[in-house]
Amino acid sequence: MLPEAVAENPDAVAIENADPEAIEEARFDRGETTLWIRPEKIRDVCSLLKAEQGFERLCAVTAVDWYPMEPRFEVVYHLHSIRRNRRVRLKCRVGGEEPEIDSLTSLWPGANWYEREVFDLFGIRFRGHPKMERLLLPADWEGHPLRKDYPVHGYKYSYKDE
Repeated sequence: MLPEAVAENPDAVAIENADPEAIEEARFDRGETTLWIRPEKIRDVCSLLKAEQGFERLCAVTAVDWYPMEPRFEVVYHLHSIRRNRRVRLKCRVGGEEPEIDSLTSLWPGANWYEREVFDLFGIRFRGHPKMERLLLPADWEGHPLRKDYPVHGYKYSYKDE
């Protein structure tokens, strides 16, 4: 059941009506709605939001590392309905052992580089992504530098070698 502050949001209501198990948590804070979606439901929820609620634009995909907590990661999606002038933030909690979530590139082709960036910097894999490889760092780079347990000076290079 949605909290009272979110129960008036038509997008949250549409998700809850379509799949009552999809939303784990919901908040309305500072004029913004945030919905925590079960990771296995993210593709279905986004498909619904795009097709039925008019969210034609995926603005961003990013992640947060909550190390040492578990689930370790949150994958964050910012959606925008231009026609309706509405925004919604979706978050999925993903475990740290083998972090993986479904890709949204088939819904929004622009998710391609966002997901590759999250993979490159956090090591979260996106199932079904057409080209899951590094985007910013060299292909032979070791580790993922935005993880909180990544060494400050990195694994690969040291200033002594220069």
